[in-house]
Amino acid sequence: MTILDKIIDKNREALEVRKKAIPEAILLEKATRMPPVKNFAAAVSRKDRFNIIAELKKASPSKGLIREDFVPEMLCMELERNGAAALSILTEEFFFLGSPVYLQKVAKLVKIPVLRKDFIFDPYQIHEARALGADAVLLIAAALDEKTFNSLYQTAKTVGLHVLAEIHNREELERTIRCGAKIIGINCRDLKTFQTDLGATEELLANIPDDRIKVAESGIRNHHDIVRLSGCGADAFLIGETLMRAASPGAELKKMLEG
Repeated sequence: MTILDKIIDKNREALEVRKKAIPEAILLEKATRMPPVKNFAAAVSRKDRFNIIAELKKASPSKGLIREDFVPEMLCMELERNGAAALSILTEEFFFLGSPVYLQKVAKLVKIPVLRKDFIFDPYQIHEARALGADAVLLIAAALDEKTFNSLYQTAKTVGLHVLAEIHNREELERTIRCGAKIIGINCRDLKTFQTDLGATEELLANIPDDRIKVAESGIRNHHDIVRLSGCGADAFLIGETLMRAASPGAELKKMLEG
């Protein structure tokens, strides 16, 4: 059993509890009262800047606790002030120490789009994301068979959410292209070893059609990495650990943007 399997199994159990506490019909009703979704796709595909999706991540299975003084309300505003194109909020509770509450708080405070970063495998989680104020959701191809991925993608589109389709290899890329995914993210972290390899990102970037928005995820540590991947066709860069380990995430973000 991989770490991905363990994460999903644990979250399946927790989801059943949430479904009993808050029926899906209530989420759907709440979603209808939410403000219009911000344009995540436009925010991460501008040509006049480096588009960084700054990630609020307290911990991870491979690195443990990343940021002890984790205050989403302060972090989100600091990152927005310093040039983040969008924000990614970890809501997975057991392995990343995230929370849906973080997403709800951040969405009310910032003007830039917000992505729900989680292991989504059920339509309930998509409706939940919309009700919490997300503008986009992550769908991980490695965690879903093709039929389920396509169904969840359509559910997200139906409620107006943008989708970041995450891939790790050519087979997953082909599946997301067949689905019609417009925003494709390459996670160069090996799901077995959790090691990162920007070379894998470069290779896959070359195979994504030019009419898709290309996002480089994981392993990006500095301005040089951003320039390198931009030269290979990346439109946006999802960066979490480097920012969260910095004493001032905002200052680190500005340095990554400007060099």
